[in-house]
Amino acid sequence: MSDVDFVVLGVEPDPYAAAPTLNFKLGLTETSGARVHTIALRCQFRIEPQKRLYSPAEEERLLAMFGESPRWGDTLKPFLWTHASTMVAGFTASTEVELPVPCTYDFEVAAAKYLHALDDGDVPLVLLFNGTVFSGAGVEPVPWHKECHFKMPAAVWRRLMDLYFPNSGWIRLSREALDNLERFKTDRALPTWEQAIEALLKEADA
Repeated sequence: MSDVDFVVLGVEPDPYAAAPTLNFKLGLTETSGARVHTIALRCQFRIEPQKRLYSPAEEERLLAMFGESPRWGDTLKPFLWTHASTMVAGFTASTEVELPVPCTYDFEVAAAKYLHALDDGDVPLVLLFNGTVFSGAGVEPVPWHKECHFKMPAAVWRRLMDLYFPNSGWIRLSREALDNLERFKTDRALPTWEQAIEALLKEADA
């Protein structure tokens, strides 16, 4: 029976992908001595926000997600970031493989909102592996207990978003809200959407 362990060796933005993508470099070690022909590998990424400290500015940006910081002992719980998959080529003993992870900047996705809120430090991750191993021992599932922890630098995610959305972000609006914003923008002869939103914020402050 084969037995494969996993570790994250590093992560870098993919500058050439069609959409924002992080490439996680995984190290795989087969510990039973069996020859691995291939692995159809799947991975669930979860963020563990309770495993790091936050600056006052970060606490303010995370208010909508976790509430006031005195409650964080109850509200900071691990949550799903994303899923990813790849095919691992045959190997004996050990190998390395890149796992591409598509990312979104949609603020209605909790993970994107969380990652955007971080200025620096690390993002505590746990990677939960499953899939199918084809080896000299036969065809077997990757056991559900196979996992590894990794501290991803928050700067890596920021660098990725700066590659694809320099100095910008995305929010989703209903058609009705978009039409109303368009009328507001046209009535005031504002050339850009950003200026329209800034004008609305100024009026709200007034």
